[in-house]
Amino acid sequence: MKNFLSIIIGLISVIAYSQQETLSGKVLNLENSEPLAYVNIGIKNKTVGTVSDKNGLFKLILNDKVTSKDTVVFSYVGFKTKKYLISELNKLIDAIVLQPKNMELDEVVLSTKKIKLKSKKIGRTSKGLGLMHSNFYTYNEKGVDDRLSKEKGMKFKIRRNCHIKDLNFNITSNDFKSLKFRVNFYKIKDGLPTDLIIQENIIFEIKDNFLGWFTVNLEPYEIYLAEKVEEIAVTIQWLESVKSNEKSKYFAISTASSPTHTAFFREKAMDSWNKGGQNLSFYLNAMCE
Repeated sequence: MKNFLSIIIGLISVIAYSQQETLSGKVLNLENSEPLAYVNIGIKNKTVGTVSDKNGLFKLILNDKVTSKDTVVFSYVGFKTKKYLISELNKLIDAIVLQPKNMELDEVVLSTKKIKLKSKKIGRTSKGLGLMHSNFYTYNEKGVDDRLSKEKGMKFKIRRNCHIKDLNFNITSNDFKSLKFRVNFYKIKDGLPTDLIIQENIIFEIKDNFLGWFTVNLEPYEIYLAEKVEEIAVTIQWLESVKSNEKSKYFAISTASSPTHTAFFREKAMDSWNKGGQNLSFYLNAMCE
């Protein structure tokens, strides 16, 4: 290729071509030097982001809005966040190393109590006529790797103290042998998701082009939410995929237009959140007071 330049410095490399650069490297656990899978990596509000793969490796594609003074954030549940200027990453000769942090229960997570609970479904339990779909694919994306770290989800109101049992959503198209997502629970401030509520990696896999209602079991995570939270955002985040064939690109959830419900989405980790008047077929099963 003409105008192709490759500079490799240890485990961190920069590949420049045309006006686009790719930062690549590896993320490790400081305590045992093991690779960290599915670390969020990105630049805030620049539509630049990705996640590390199962071996801790990552490729971060930079767009023309990025400068050498921009900061790349490495964020992973249970570990201290690390930040580097683009100019610093270009000079690194070692892997990115994240340090575990002492975990404390968030104020909105309750301890188990012996009280009478009632079954409750929070969110849209209907798939409707299946005429509208919320797709993880957009026209400008060149490949499925462009979707790494993308998130979609819903705002839910919490009116009781609840133990969350599972997350359910209706898949209307799926061109993939395997898909891995992460479930994220966020606080909401000024109408948009902010800090994570649940400090655990909740990762699940969808296999064999599955269609229909899919259930993510959340019982092992003992998620108790207090009514004082009032509103939360629950999303699924794209981590990894295996296509059924070269043309595979579609994965969608049924949805409906709704002026009274709010769907959240963002293209990349660390990107700004967007919201719209949609009601995804996306709900929580819970046991509430």
